[in-house]
Amino acid sequence: MHNQSNIRIKRFVGILIAASVLLLVPFVSMQFTDEVKWSSFDFLVMGVLLFGAGIICELVLRRIKDSRYRFALCAIVLILFFLIWAELAVGIFGMPFAGS
Repeated sequence: MHNQSNIRIKRFVGILIAASVLLLVPFVSMQFTDEVKWSSFDFLVMGVLLFGAGIICELVLRRIKDSRYRFALCAIVLILFFLIWAELAVGIFGMPFAGS
């Protein structure tokens, strides 16, 4: 049981690190160009989206035993993540929460 706990902690830390590294891309870009203009709120929202999608996929992988359902559910989570990201980035659907 102790080994299983270590694996879960390592995967949780991996998700945190992956989300942080992905957030470094716009942060570093902001240092070199005026084309990227993120506020603290933008970083917070994207951090929540990245971390949330990672944790939900982790829970699916941990709890669902059938690999077909695992794949389908993780694909749905990632598709929803990309749709929300696209809407927040450029308002492609014109929804009110994107500021359109």
